Amino acid sequence: MKWMETAKSLIGTKEVPGPKSSSTIMAWAKALGNRALGMAYNEDGTPWCGLFVAHCIKSAGLPTAPIAVRASSWSTWGQKCAPTVGAVVVFQRPGGGHVGFLVGEDKTRYRVLGGNQSDAVNETWIEKSRAVAVRWPAGQTPPLVPLPYFIAPGSTSKNEA
Repeated sequence: MKWMETAKSLIGTKEVPGPKSSSTIMAWAKALGNRALGMAYNEDGTPWCGLFVAHCIKSAGLPTAPIAVRASSWSTWGQKCAPTVGAVVVFQRPGGGHVGFLVGEDKTRYRVLGGNQSDAVNETWIEKSRAVAVRWPAGQTPPLVPLPYFIAPGSTSKNEA
C-alpha cells in the first residue's frame, strides 16, 4: 500500500514549537491546497492528523476526504472495512477527533500510525472503544488479513491534541 509506505517514511516528522512551523508539514498543506483541506492551513499548531492522512492517501493517487484536515471527515470517506493494516481509523476524543492508520492491536487497543501524536508522526496505542469508523479507499478491495496482535506494554494515548 503506497499510502503506508509514505506514512512509514515520515515517522519522526515533528511540528515546530512556537511561532514557526515545520516546513515539511506546511509543504503537505500547500500541495493539497485549501480546497482539499477545507480551510487555509497556515501553521502546524493547527491539528494536523487529517492533513497527514490526506498527504499519505494522495501520495497513492487516491482522493482525500472532504475537508480532509478534520478527523471526523474521514469517518465517511471510502468504504467501511474490517480492521486491517493500512485502514484509516477515526477516533473520538474530548474536544474533537483523531485519524490515523491501523498497524496492529491488542485486546483493548489499536496500534495507530498517525500524525500529530505527541506533535509528531509515530505509532501509539489508542483505546478501541474510542474508534468510530474504520475505512478503506473506495473501489479498492481491502485485505482480508486481520490486524497483527501484539503482546506489548506501552502507555495508551488519551488525547492526541
